[in-house]
Amino acid sequence: MATIDLENHFLAATEAAAIAASWWRGKGDGKAADGAAVEAMRKVFDEVPFDGRVAIGEGERDDAPMLWIGEPLGSMQGDPNALQIDIAVDPLECTNHVAKDLPNAMAVLAAAPRGALLHAPDCYMNKIAGPAELNGVISLDASTSYNVEAAASALGKKQSELNIVVMDRPRHETLISELNAHNVNVILIGDGDVSAALNAADPKSEIDMLMGIGAAPEGVITATALRGLGAPFEGRLVFKNEGHRERAEQMIDGDVDRLWDRDELCSSDDSMFIGTGVCPGRTFGVEELSDGRFSVQSEVIDVASGAHRFIDSIRRA
Repeated sequence: MATIDLENHFLAATEAAAIAASWWRGKGDGKAADGAAVEAMRKVFDEVPFDGRVAIGEGERDDAPMLWIGEPLGSMQGDPNALQIDIAVDPLECTNHVAKDLPNAMAVLAAAPRGALLHAPDCYMNKIAGPAELNGVISLDASTSYNVEAAASALGKKQSELNIVVMDRPRHETLISELNAHNVNVILIGDGDVSAALNAADPKSEIDMLMGIGAAPEGVITATALRGLGAPFEGRLVFKNEGHRERAEQMIDGDVDRLWDRDELCSSDDSMFIGTGVCPGRTFGVEELSDGRFSVQSEVIDVASGAHRFIDSIRRA
């Protein structure tokens, strides 16, 4: 699946979305930024030579008219010779951050063979992630206290030296209190748990873990990236909106309340992650040059090879 041609097509899709969204940085209109990103990404997907499908995406929760779950993608629909590929996508991760021109907004996707990515409604997901040293050490099935103590031991740190990212939401009041009881450094973020999980998996980063509830599409995308990095990730679906549990029971074979391991959320090594920066943070943000050209930076992880690259490009809008 992960041919260089498809990688370039998918890279063009995230780059187009990032450039389109960047025009709205700091203008206070996250929905307009998201709409621009969705439209730009969908336009690129129309020309990609594959038989694609959105396995999980942002179309429902953001009321987007395109890139909804189950939507067919690509120029080879129904062609028996076409590669059948599933996409997990968020054309604009950190919509609010673009509106306020804050860090770590990205256009992100994961791609894998048909059926290899969790196909579920656009609901929420409880998540935990960390560096490779925490494989088999941390788990959503364990208590907060256990995860903190086990992580500190595995990383050779005092609990007070741990840096744990949590999204700043009322739903995390108990989690934050439990972390504070262990005197860890709780780093609160408004949005951007894909970047936070990548930072947690990155041995060069000061972040040790990501914990808490975020969007499920980003969870599947993150699981793909961390599979390529050999880092741990677990997720459990959380149903807050009416009808999501019923839809999940129709779409998922088995217990919808189960714990999903990284390699169950993305079950194939023949997969890839791509994230293109809109606002500076994990990657450089979009920079407008001259003559309608833009400088963009993308993070690309090829799971099969383990190749992890940052790619700088010059694109036209």
